[in-house]
Amino acid sequence: MEKILITSALPYANGPLHFGHIAGAYLPGDCYARFKRLQGNDVLYICGSDEHGVAITLSAEMAGRTPKQHVDHFHKVLQDFFTQLEFSFDHYSRTTWPGHVETTTQYFRDLLESGYIEERVTQQLYSEQDKRFLADRYVVGTCPKCGFAEARGDECQKCGSSYEATDLIHPRSKLTNSPLILKPTKHWFLLFDRFKHDLTAWISKKEWKPNVVKFAQNYIDDLRPRAITRDSDWGIPVPLPGAEGKVFYVWFDAPIGYISATKEWAQKKGAPDAWKDYWCDPHTKLVQFIGKDNIPFHAVFFPAMTMGQKQPYKLVDELPANEFYNLEGKQFSKSEGWYIDLATFFQKFTADQIRYTIAANAPENQDSEFTWKDFQRRCNTELLGKYGNLVNRTLVFTQAHLHGKIPVLHIPDEEFLSHIKTLMHQIAEAYDTFHLRKASQLIMELAHAGNAYFDAQKPWKATPEAQQSIIANTLKCIQLLALASYPIIPATAEKVWHLLGYTQSLTTKTWKEILNEPLQAGRALPAPQILFQKVEDEVINMEIAKLETPKVEAPKSPTVTIDEFRKVELRIGQILSAERVPKSKRLLKLSVDMGKETRTIVSGIGEKMDDLSFLVGKKVIIVANLPPATLMGVESQGMLLAATLSDGIELPELKDAKPGDLVS
Repeated sequence: MEKILITSALPYANGPLHFGHIAGAYLPGDCYARFKRLQGNDVLYICGSDEHGVAITLSAEMAGRTPKQHVDHFHKVLQDFFTQLEFSFDHYSRTTWPGHVETTTQYFRDLLESGYIEERVTQQLYSEQDKRFLADRYVVGTCPKCGFAEARGDECQKCGSSYEATDLIHPRSKLTNSPLILKPTKHWFLLFDRFKHDLTAWISKKEWKPNVVKFAQNYIDDLRPRAITRDSDWGIPVPLPGAEGKVFYVWFDAPIGYISATKEWAQKKGAPDAWKDYWCDPHTKLVQFIGKDNIPFHAVFFPAMTMGQKQPYKLVDELPANEFYNLEGKQFSKSEGWYIDLATFFQKFTADQIRYTIAANAPENQDSEFTWKDFQRRCNTELLGKYGNLVNRTLVFTQAHLHGKIPVLHIPDEEFLSHIKTLMHQIAEAYDTFHLRKASQLIMELAHAGNAYFDAQKPWKATPEAQQSIIANTLKCIQLLALASYPIIPATAEKVWHLLGYTQSLTTKTWKEILNEPLQAGRALPAPQILFQKVEDEVINMEIAKLETPKVEAPKSPTVTIDEFRKVELRIGQILSAERVPKSKRLLKLSVDMGKETRTIVSGIGEKMDDLSFLVGKKVIIVANLPPATLMGVESQGMLLAATLSDGIELPELKDAKPGDLVS
């Protein structure tokens, strides 16, 4: 029995995930964890939300939230998505829990005391208007290479050049457009160049994908000191005197989150030191699933940070980094409308349908893509036509001709049984070596073998004794099909398992036990169920049309005169409470302080809002002189103004205004 610690890259709590993320780090990790548990191994699968960083502070400001409110919202969004897709994390944590602060601080102290960290003063961009240093994401300016005037702080989106934000010409704040100046600031640098020799010797022994090793070695060859702190109040504070206003960069603290998440898992199970059984045991096998954009952090930076620790932590043993997974030939992009709305996706399709489709076309050695036509073909031809057809036709025949019971196997078909067991060994090897695409193909070969055997043997023409053996042999194939497919399509596999008359979960037995276990003759089988519904052309054509529909400018509203506009009275209101209007997904009932009075406002922003507590205390703009209107039985005394976005709502930030103030 192996002790296996599995991690998937911590998803950034700054927005919802898409299928590209799932294909890179999460589905491969979940399938591997499920397979290794079936083999009887001691498996611990860890993940969690990555909740620090400049991108979060920027998005939170733009959304009118605090960073904590922002990550709380998206932590739940991520958890719900993983639940929908039936991921089997043993623990899903977050980097804002107190234990992560402690673990990150200790990592820093060990590196500092061992002489791997150096304090330096550097020139950084500072906004005198905002009274703070601005990180790359807050900065725009003129590209020093091509002269593009709206270049980002780290990369020009026009010519593709990379640079330091301090290289920009005429840098300015992205938030206020105010000019920026260079100002000295103190930071701490990790001397990565001191790890070159040890990293080179370590990685030379790895039998990873060639592209992963080459990519990592190129980084190692060019290692140099790198700042691990920045100026901010959102993040883990640097635990030193004179370091006020300094926090660790998110790339430094995020991978430490694997360890702190395991500590939280241990605490929750009532064994606080149990995390050491995995992270401090040299016999543990550490497997980290990532996308290729995360290779430097997991193959170079985090191993170097870990080499500098006094505690003997595990270094990664396997790093199955996947390539990119695109949508219909282009990268997923919500801003460009090139994405799949997951809320509606799961209203039409099942988790197993998308899990199988991604696995069958996994981006293991090169970029691959999701297309709606391929999804339809996988669902109809493979899941329904091969897998579902074998299970349904066999069980229906058993009910009709064999009294709905598993028959006696009088004549084992050694050639057929040997063939399907060979396929099972090949499937196990594919799972073991991180080849989900191959495992998917072999699973369909197994289903095809069962269908071909059923057709060739013609049980409807056989003698009673031969008929029983044919069905018994086919049911054995279905039993193995459930086992083989469980890591990829767990819900369907469990359903098939119970259709074979089992009352306990498939996971109560091991891979080897099921492989060699004969079916119990005479056991009654439940009524057959349809496993998959056909995906119709009109449904797929509708989804394709959504992507192909060009974005058009909304028609302009009729013009109004200034005198007409002056009739609209806009006032500041502060939300005192918020609740949903019964029987409505969209409407919220708000109690709003208008200065001299409290009003009830009914607003249609409920469908875009998961956490209503975010609204309480918010100052908003109210159209105050509308006549009362009754909506769903509630009288509304005004209207709230908000920007409706594709993934939420945005309210204007009105920190200094008072309830009742006139907006002019």
